[in-house]
Amino acid sequence: MPSLRDPLHTRASPWCNDGVLRGCLRCLLPLPPSQDAQCGRFLVTFKDDSKLFAAACPIPLDQYPHVTLAHGGGGRLMHQLIEKCFIGAFGALNPESRHDAALLPRLTGRLAFTTDSYVVHPLFFPGGDIGSMAVHGTVNDLAMAGARPLYLSTGFILEEGLPMETLWRVVQSMQSAAAEAGVRIVTGDTKVVDRGKGDGLFINTAGVGVIEHDRIIAPVSVKPGDAILINGDLGRHGIAIMAVREGLEFETTIESDSASVSGTVQKLIDAGIEIHCLRDLTRGGLASTLNEIADATRTEICVKELAIAVREDVRGACEMLGFDPLYVANEGRFAAFIAASDAARALEILRADSPDSQASIIGSVVGPSDPGLVTLTSRIGANRVLDMLSGEQLPRIC
Repeated sequence: MPSLRDPLHTRASPWCNDGVLRGCLRCLLPLPPSQDAQCGRFLVTFKDDSKLFAAACPIPLDQYPHVTLAHGGGGRLMHQLIEKCFIGAFGALNPESRHDAALLPRLTGRLAFTTDSYVVHPLFFPGGDIGSMAVHGTVNDLAMAGARPLYLSTGFILEEGLPMETLWRVVQSMQSAAAEAGVRIVTGDTKVVDRGKGDGLFINTAGVGVIEHDRIIAPVSVKPGDAILINGDLGRHGIAIMAVREGLEFETTIESDSASVSGTVQKLIDAGIEIHCLRDLTRGGLASTLNEIADATRTEICVKELAIAVREDVRGACEMLGFDPLYVANEGRFAAFIAASDAARALEILRADSPDSQASIIGSVVGPSDPGLVTLTSRIGANRVLDMLSGEQLPRIC
């Protein structure tokens, strides 16, 4: 049957897939003229040697424009969704052997493994969408461990009624983001929940990467005297989400900074920069991240507000909404704890990698402190404690 797929319907949607419902194919069926051909279910039955034959176009888009419970039921519709949508976009690691698990080649070096789930609302926003973010977020988690990301798995929780076109856009975005990040999506799963029991689409991704050096890039390596760098301006992702969600209009469109940072991190590693710790600045923003590191390492961290880049449109939006940009989530920003002797060279690499990002050295690890402490030197020179975020400032931003 593969040779008979798709060409039989010249006006068929990409979801159309011809097949035999029962019996066996004995002849090619006459089709309507191409100008009148419609992509829809049709049945032709006849009796031949006491066997019934029925041919159909089981999953045309005009008949199944939305996800149905049958698409998660394990039958024909689910398998066609997997073949047409997911494998069609992501490919298969071992096309000759479709299996319950992806068989990965043997890797040399320590492995890093992470997982994350994405429930962002809305699904599409300026600068990204849930699909690209599901790739960027997990790739970046691997990069924060100093690993080179290689493989991703993905799990889709679909709500009954989700438009197929929406799902296709998300899947295509994931594939594009994975290609740009240099990773492959090699295995996955799909479940469908009843209408009203989800919110369109949730995604989980897990990632595997390889650590090709002997450094320990983790909070345990942070030392007093370390310089703290960030790779760009802050706050854009959270404000971009809030603007779309609440229908806010600004003079300029604020776009999310969602992006893979694995290439940037790899450049720091390849240059021999003495990296002690990396942490992405997602939920809770810079302030919460610094508090996590200070608590884990029992140290005092001091940062300077003037050194932290925040775009004027983002700052204005934060003032209007009552947000502190230091607590607003980012999706393409990280903090790097670097040996002081390598800080200037690391900053050069960050700025060369992304000239418009406004990377900067924002402070340092001052010394031991129990419990951990983060202080901020304000624009007017006053010092204040920068606490961990209390409660939820921006829900469902990733």
